[in-house]
Amino acid sequence: MGNEIEFGDGAGEFGDAAEYAEFMELAEQEGFAPEEIEGELSAAGHGPLPVLAVVGRPNVGKSTLVNRILGRREAVVEDRPGVTRDRVTYEADWNGRRFKLVDTGGWEQDVLGIDAAVAAQAEFAIDAADAVVLVVDATVGATDTDEAVVKLLRRSGKPVVLCANKVDGPSGEADAAALWNLGLGEPHPVSALHGRGTGDLLDAVLDALPEAPAQTFGQGTGGPRRIALIGRPNVGKSSLLNKVAGEDRVVVDPLAGTTRDPVDELIELGGKTWKFVDTAGIRRRVHLQEGADYYASLRTAAAVEKAEVAVVLIDASESISVQDTRIISMAVDAGRAVVIAYNKWDQLDEERRFYLEREIEQDLVQVQWAPRVNVSAMTGRHVEKLVPAIETALAGWETRVPTGRLNSFLGELVAAHPHPIRGGKQPRILFGTQAGTRPPRFVLFASGFLEAGYRRFIERRLREEFGFEGTPIQVSVRVREKRRRK
Repeated sequence: MGNEIEFGDGAGEFGDAAEYAEFMELAEQEGFAPEEIEGELSAAGHGPLPVLAVVGRPNVGKSTLVNRILGRREAVVEDRPGVTRDRVTYEADWNGRRFKLVDTGGWEQDVLGIDAAVAAQAEFAIDAADAVVLVVDATVGATDTDEAVVKLLRRSGKPVVLCANKVDGPSGEADAAALWNLGLGEPHPVSALHGRGTGDLLDAVLDALPEAPAQTFGQGTGGPRRIALIGRPNVGKSSLLNKVAGEDRVVVDPLAGTTRDPVDELIELGGKTWKFVDTAGIRRRVHLQEGADYYASLRTAAAVEKAEVAVVLIDASESISVQDTRIISMAVDAGRAVVIAYNKWDQLDEERRFYLEREIEQDLVQVQWAPRVNVSAMTGRHVEKLVPAIETALAGWETRVPTGRLNSFLGELVAAHPHPIRGGKQPRILFGTQAGTRPPRFVLFASGFLEAGYRRFIERRLREEFGFEGTPIQVSVRVREKRRRK
């Protein structure tokens, strides 16, 4: 039998059938129903979820539709165009199927001209999605902008569901029917504001979405591993890529923001071939950016999604900024292995080194687990240390702890450090399992709610015991519901 076999419907990764059977027996003894366990494991152990992008021009009601699908007010809605600027991702489900929902900013004319703006934003949203919902205002009808987006959608070959929004009653059905002219098939008349017709729209969406998306990273055994170089503008990403490649592959200029599009390079390093992606620098908050910078940061986010390891470059000669910590968070939230490279190390004097260490302790305490490399992209100092750091992070990212070993560790941990008593009750961890890897995802089954501080303590101890260097860890807790006695 192979190392990792999936048992049940996506019910996490188990070493063999015996381990799975033993785990399910343990769950039943503690009063958990098998279907309850299966659901929890498949939720935590799923690979990437299929992605649905909601696209359209400004003020057609994209964010209102997103809120309606989520069943709660998440996306900011205002009665003026252009409120949503960042690309925002939510997790949604319909009829037991889970998927990622991406709310995008509307496309409008700006300094780049309408064609360039539509192309950049649409191309990105469509490229990252498995299916697309195009939202059109049925009361206005199809505009030139809508037509431009339709052309892009056709070229992409992605499945498209057409949403005719703002159809509040039977009188609006004729407006919706006019949208057949777009050539995208049946327009689904919907009122995102009142919820009318959203069920039928979501049924059509589920038909269009694949069960699970194609994995974009790690092309199986032997494929080059994908490394994204990310960081603020002018931190030295392109210089580092050139130094690693041993030749000038990408343009380097003291002017910040030279790189606009992610650049893929196959590079031989440490006896292996790696695929390095040089990305555009991410400046300030995305919604404060304009034109080319805005689209560059969107493409950088896409490059991180497709990578396995994010190498975050930090300019060691300057103070660690809020922007640096935000970029690290972006890689952690994407579930990627992380290596932090402090560049321009050759420019540091003793005093700056002292302050840098203090800043790292204070500002990067949440990512103490990430391997650290001090490099100089200009001189090539310590660039060879990147490969061992990347390999360490990848090993942590793919580590799996057998269920038996995890439970004996949890038993000792709970005995030595029980959860504090709250309201006269003391919640206990009953048992747990690792539901997935890349990054490691754990599900703990408990008798009551575990506080955030105790969860962080568990994560810290998991790292001490099993390593997990260079990878974020996700820990979810399932509380046993009280069963009524028959």
